[in-house]
Amino acid sequence: MILSPRRPLIRPFYGDDPPAGAPNVAGRPPRGYPRSTPSLGGRRVLIVSMDAFVPCGSCKKILFTQEFEQALRVCPHCGFHHRLSASQRILATFDPNSFEELDKGVRSDNALEFPDYQAKIESARSKTGQTESVLNGRAKIDGVALCVSLSDFSFMGGSMGAAAGEKITLTLERAAERNEPALVFCASGGARMQEGLLSLMQMAKTTAAVERLRRSRNPFLTVFTDPTMAGVLASYASLSDVILAEPGALVGFAGARVSKQAGVSKVPDDFQTAEFCLRSGMIDKIVPRKNLRNTLSLLLQLLGGAHGR
Repeated sequence: MILSPRRPLIRPFYGDDPPAGAPNVAGRPPRGYPRSTPSLGGRRVLIVSMDAFVPCGSCKKILFTQEFEQALRVCPHCGFHHRLSASQRILATFDPNSFEELDKGVRSDNALEFPDYQAKIESARSKTGQTESVLNGRAKIDGVALCVSLSDFSFMGGSMGAAAGEKITLTLERAAERNEPALVFCASGGARMQEGLLSLMQMAKTTAAVERLRRSRNPFLTVFTDPTMAGVLASYASLSDVILAEPGALVGFAGARVSKQAGVSKVPDDFQTAEFCLRSGMIDKIVPRKNLRNTLSLLLQLLGGAHGR
């Protein structure tokens, strides 16, 4: 097996035809082989891009990328749930072509003139193609319309600054005004330190928006994905009518190291995981990603909106 300078994976086969039933690099019967390559001594080769494989972040086994993506980025060997971007989450959760992005103009600026903050924002926008760590919109699940916000950890750790807090607030207020359920996917390391008090005040702001939604008697659902931490957990994320979580998601206010510094001498092995939170009564249910859409659909049909009562 040879790696070329351009990093394709090359698997040689000798003779005019490959051995009968010879598997390709994905373990499947070959569908075709390249022509003879003089530079490789006349051998027939199968060239596969290195992008065809991805290692599991937990068990480290090598996975076929296409199957990995079809399994919603869940390892078939150990069940580890890898993180999804906001756009990937949309495709996995909502009815096809039902998502309509809203509030695109809400974006962060460097109000406190924090050094290098503007450059980090621009880098995150270029990397993710999004303007902020939260993506807002309206969508449908099995025909039920709802207002949604999706946090994206790849945008500055999903941190909540003034713009992210505003977008969460807009989703909750929109749900109350339109008499629709609200759904928020949480994936955040907490408040954005570069915005100081402007970031911290979003905890109170989003909490007040949750109360306004509650008074409208429309359902509010949150899904804890990896990670859901700090100020996000301590505000709107924990105030929903039903709290779901993905298996193995990191959930907590402060990290294990900070907890030990605060005098907690010993913590359980699964401390600050979705499983620990379920045992402690902090969340309602852990739902594997493949079942999440159906679970949300069932909850929306059971709870309905104010218009359904």
